[in-house]
Amino acid sequence: MGLFAKFKAGLAKTQAKLTHEIKRIVTRSPKLTAASLEEIEHALIAADLGLAMTTQIVAAVKHAYESQGTAGLDYLAIARAEIEKSLAGNKADLLKAPSGPTVVSIVGVNGTGKTTTSAKLAHYLQTQNKTVLLAACDTFRAAAIEQLKLWGARLKVEVIASAYGADAASVAHDAVTAALARKTDYLFIDTAGRLHTKHNLMQELHKLHRVIGKQIKGAPHEVLLVLDGSTGMNALNQAREFNKAVPLTGLIVTKLDGTSKGGMVVAIQKELGLPIKFIGLGEQPDDLQPFDAKQFAQALFEE
Repeated sequence: MGLFAKFKAGLAKTQAKLTHEIKRIVTRSPKLTAASLEEIEHALIAADLGLAMTTQIVAAVKHAYESQGTAGLDYLAIARAEIEKSLAGNKADLLKAPSGPTVVSIVGVNGTGKTTTSAKLAHYLQTQNKTVLLAACDTFRAAAIEQLKLWGARLKVEVIASAYGADAASVAHDAVTAALARKTDYLFIDTAGRLHTKHNLMQELHKLHRVIGKQIKGAPHEVLLVLDGSTGMNALNQAREFNKAVPLTGLIVTKLDGTSKGGMVVAIQKELGLPIKFIGLGEQPDDLQPFDAKQFAQALFEE
């Protein structure tokens, strides 16, 4: 399956709801009235595109209608173009350390899919002929260590781990030591799920980052927040608060295949200006894909 086909399949629920609503509004009334504009606005907000993006799309629709009337007016194409324009500056590439291993810290609340995402990122880099190590630094959840080890066995990727309840910073230290010794290209650190409001857990994350920063200058080179796409605007609140607590370098949005709230990707990027690095569109290892703004916008408003 090609990348666009994956985007289209993954965003099918969001796309179906959005296009159905907009077409229903437009076909019912050939003229663009204040009431139909308000309905379009509601449809966009219901897909969690956020107020700023919705306002931008509605203004563009209104401008197009005033300048050319209804003849040949394609509301979906206007929305697609506005989203594409808004996301044009998004840099999806993973950063690369100037020399030695690139260390990527994977953070977020419980249940967003951090462990699976770490493994899928390792798989993605394997397809780019890069060498990868995984570090099981979620030592709170016993199942997380086993889960990462299972993924490691499946992908033939080494997992640096310790016992349940071990000091996460100490596991991260061992993982960096191993990555340096093996001259690994990338090291992914799977951290424990934590709420930004839990001061002690945020302190633990800061300690972990300090420890690896002492071993490799500038590490972690990426701090990626994993968000669950099905939580809609709650994900925006998480991203906002996490970004205050830990300087993030990018976002990964998972579980977009099971939700009609896929627009939240646009809302988050527009408000925070943080790049969306990858989006999760299914269960398989290659269902985590680098974010492509043009194909995302197309899949969202494709008829």
